[in-house]
Amino acid sequence: MTRRIDVTGTGGVSLAAWEFGDPPKTGDIPGDLTGAPTEPGAGEKPGGEPGTGVLLLHGLMGRASHWAPTARWLSERHRAVALDQRGHGRSEKPEQAAYTREAYVEDAEAAIEQLGLAPVVLIGHAMGALTGWQLAAKRPDLVRGLIICDMRASALGAASQREWESWFKAWPLPFATLADVRKWFGEDDPWVERPNPSRGEFYAEVMHEGPDGWRPVFDPEQMLKTRETWVYDAHWEELTQVRCPTLVVRGLDGELGRAEAQEMVRVLPHGQYAEVADAGHLVHYDQPDAWRAAIEPFLDGFTD
Repeated sequence: MTRRIDVTGTGGVSLAAWEFGDPPKTGDIPGDLTGAPTEPGAGEKPGGEPGTGVLLLHGLMGRASHWAPTARWLSERHRAVALDQRGHGRSEKPEQAAYTREAYVEDAEAAIEQLGLAPVVLIGHAMGALTGWQLAAKRPDLVRGLIICDMRASALGAASQREWESWFKAWPLPFATLADVRKWFGEDDPWVERPNPSRGEFYAEVMHEGPDGWRPVFDPEQMLKTRETWVYDAHWEELTQVRCPTLVVRGLDGELGRAEAQEMVRVLPHGQYAEVADAGHLVHYDQPDAWRAAIEPFLDGFTD
């Protein structure tokens, strides 16, 4: 069962948080999450005993439902909540709102406090991981543990941003069907080196149907605006300020290289390292079983 909880982010932006319980019934569409807002506490363990709070933060262009399998697995022992960050999923996408690093961090901070999750274990993928370690550095009182999934600490630079601008322009929008979405992102996209069905599924999850076909639920221009707030800067100093136990996870074929990941572990005061074979950037989507096996020993240290 899926429950939505409304959260108010910085600047009054309305955010959608999601608790994932039992697997959905046949016919449910993971990318079309529904459900009336509920009060915090809906994710308590049977008998009313709350589990360790876990907040899951998706990456750029992602949405909370990308975390659904992980959250359902976590919910057996933890209170796991996935957040649609501003500009993503079912959360508000106001054109004039701030899409700064500070805004994303403050949103996560607000979610933890409003949902009563503190002290929380943060699990972040890509941009969500950066938000996680920036929040852990800022508010150590709120964060008891952190998992960083395939996010670089080094600056990526202007060339990277230009590549992304060109990539967005290459999308053949609108897509006629979801099958076309899966095929383009899983096979035909110039960035795909070999067929990758899980990548196709990932992008199918962020599409919605309109009068002319299927388009992303986000505004690509907002995504570029969001990305430019971190792409030109390195984020090593903030890693040194993270005092909680931190696990750095990379896909063997992901964007975070082994040398950089191990350097991240070295500068973290309490860093640990794990890698997932046969996984790319979308580690938890490419190899869900191996992903869970990689993070389970770390999470065992936070089971109340």
